[in-house]
Amino acid sequence: QLQASGGGLVQPGGSLRLSCAVSGTIFSVNDMAWYRQAPGKQREFVALESPSGTTQYENSVRGRFIISRDNAENTVALQMNYLKPEDTAVYYCNAGVLTGPPGGPYTPSNYWGQGTLVTVSS
Repeated sequence: QLQASGGGLVQPGGSLRLSCAVSGTIFSVNDMAWYRQAPGKQREFVALESPSGTTQYENSVRGRFIISRDNAENTVALQMNYLKPEDTAVYYCNAGVLTGPPGGPYTPSNYWGQGTLVTVSS
């Protein structure tokens, strides 16, 4: 239900753009976010955008990464600039959704994408 794309190999200081789309029968999408998991580490929060456009960023990416969403298309993107080797990780998109038949009842779910690898190396 979440399909992410855009990872790859980039040199330090370079840029990459990740994209993620929600698919399937969805009533509504709540917060959309990106997480990442570096080798040997736990998954960590990167950025989030609410349906109203409020954004949050992890301290180490604030000012370098930009999250943006298209509510009409149920997509979310992560523009990553000035990438550093420590940004190397598998990046996962995440969305809180409501699903259900027309008129309800609706069920809240937490969707995760399959992960896309970002490698920052010279």
